Amino acid sequence: MKVSVIIPTYNEEDVIGECLRSLFHQSYLDLEIILVDDGSTDRTLAKCQMSNVKCQILQQEHKGAGAARNHGVKKASGEILVFVDADMTFDRDFVGNLIKPILAGSAIGTFSKEEYLANKDNVWAVCWNLNRGLPKDRMHSKDYPNHQPVFRAILKSEFEKVGGFDEKAGYTDDWSLSQRLGVEAIVAPGAIFFHKNPDSLKDVFVQAKWTAKRKYKFGIIGGLIKALFPIKLLPAFLIFKIVFILGATIGVLEYFLFGKGYK
Repeated sequence: MKVSVIIPTYNEEDVIGECLRSLFHQSYLDLEIILVDDGSTDRTLAKCQMSNVKCQILQQEHKGAGAARNHGVKKASGEILVFVDADMTFDRDFVGNLIKPILAGSAIGTFSKEEYLANKDNVWAVCWNLNRGLPKDRMHSKDYPNHQPVFRAILKSEFEKVGGFDEKAGYTDDWSLSQRLGVEAIVAPGAIFFHKNPDSLKDVFVQAKWTAKRKYKFGIIGGLIKALFPIKLLPAFLIFKIVFILGATIGVLEYFLFGKGYK
């Protein structure tokens, strides 16, 4: 089955080249790469062209990742959709292992727990994991369940049944597909990939502002409450926490005052 890998980008000039190259070297060959630029103001598109990786490049005004993914699906020719982020890189067998349960007919969609921190040597990236209660080098806890509401891969036919992602969901747009389908993704063993955390205080601020704009668990105010705790005992973490709380506070205010759910 053909696979369409869809990447939403918004000001990702520092990471998109590495992401594209790791997709280009996948062992699963029947795939296409679709990059949807969500109104970047930096050199993201130029870096895509410099990567010399064959991909379809689409552009839209800044609407958020959910809208970008939906736009990409409209141009996708694959029977299986794979959604990744620009700050990810992938083991050579990532796509092949990710779609195995789908090819076997045991799932309509999958995710991977074998997600590792790509920039684990960066203090701010490690602080981000500590703030989430995660190990220093992994993006999931050891006891993480074998199902979750975020699909990394899904049959295109199932995606289209419900009209794709909720484009107004903001930070939780990737949860909306599971909510619409009433089904969660199951784990795909061996699908190894790496994901970067914010690695500067500026990036921590921007990401914290965005992640605070979420409704699940404790409600939108919960995003701010969770930002306040816990305070770890690392000196760098105290600096991190101040920046994180500032970003989260502004994010909540933007959501309430302006209804802005995307970055």
